[in-house]
Amino acid sequence: MKIWKLAFAMLAAFSLASCSSEAEWADSEAHEKTVLLREQYTPLIAGTWHLEHVADRVRFFESLTFNSDGTLKGMRKWQIRSLVTIDGQERYTDWQEVDGENGTFAGTWQLSWSREAEYALGGNRMMLTASFDEARDWPSPVAYSLNARFISVDEAVLCIGGGIVRNGQDGTTTYSRGNAEP
Repeated sequence: MKIWKLAFAMLAAFSLASCSSEAEWADSEAHEKTVLLREQYTPLIAGTWHLEHVADRVRFFESLTFNSDGTLKGMRKWQIRSLVTIDGQERYTDWQEVDGENGTFAGTWQLSWSREAEYALGGNRMMLTASFDEARDWPSPVAYSLNARFISVDEAVLCIGGGIVRNGQDGTTTYSRGNAEP
C-alpha cells in the first residue's frame, strides 16, 4: 500500500511540475504563420463558391459554402457521356451521372502553414474533409479528403493547387464567388 501511495505522490509531483500556463507548440513558427494565415484569409474565404467545367464528354458542377467556424457544406453534380458511331455518324450519348460522386455533403475546412518539404506539402495549405449526406451504393461516403496548396483568394476568385477538376491552365482549381445552378 505504501508503494502505491509513493507512486501516486511521485506521479502527481511530475504532473504538476510539467504543467505550464501557456501552450508550447512543437513548431512555434508554423503555429504563428497558421494563425496569421487564418486571420488574413478566413473572412475572404467565408461564403459560397462554385466551379463549373463543361467539356465534350464531361460536365461537372460543384458548390462549396465555407463557414467562418470551419464547417463546410457543398453539393456536386458530375456527369459523363460517350461518343458513339450510329449509322456512320458520330454522336454523343445522353449525359449519365458518375456513380458515387453526386449529392450533398458536409464537413470541415481549415487553413494552415506547414514546413513539410516531403511531397511538396510546405507553405500555405487548405484542407477539406467532407462526407456525403445520404446513403450511397458506393464503397466510400467521402466527398473530400484534400490537403491542397492554398494559392490565393479575393472577392471574386478562390484558387487552390489541386482539387477534383483542375480548370486552371497551370493545373490549379479556381472557384468563382456565388452560387450558380448546375
